[in-house]
Amino acid sequence: MTEKLQVYKCEICGNIVEMLHEGAGELVCCGQPMVLQEEKTEDVATEKHVPWIQKTDGGIKVTVGQAALHPMEEKHYIEWIEVIVDGKAYRQFLSPGDAPEATFAVSGDNITAREYCNVHGLWKG
Repeated sequence: MTEKLQVYKCEICGNIVEMLHEGAGELVCCGQPMVLQEEKTEDVATEKHVPWIQKTDGGIKVTVGQAALHPMEEKHYIEWIEVIVDGKAYRQFLSPGDAPEATFAVSGDNITAREYCNVHGLWKG
């Protein structure tokens, strides 16, 4: 059974989907089941993946990596950053060469940030 906001990836073509509605069926792409992307929360590598949330005067800023920023190279970069604030989701897509950060003009009490690295998958902070 799928759950809201889960992220699935096709290991053949690379399609990624996020669940908007829970269901009992299996997600299939290219004739194969899609793979649930587990939310990682602890980074033990030298590259930083955990998204860091900062409240600002204008809303929320999310940076990927705290002491060292995540690389944003053609072969290794953050594809998107998402914040979930009081049950509402907001997403910023990124490209190689961009800074690994996003600013959202939102506020709330219950804030979660997620990011997707094209090499290392889904991370939550």
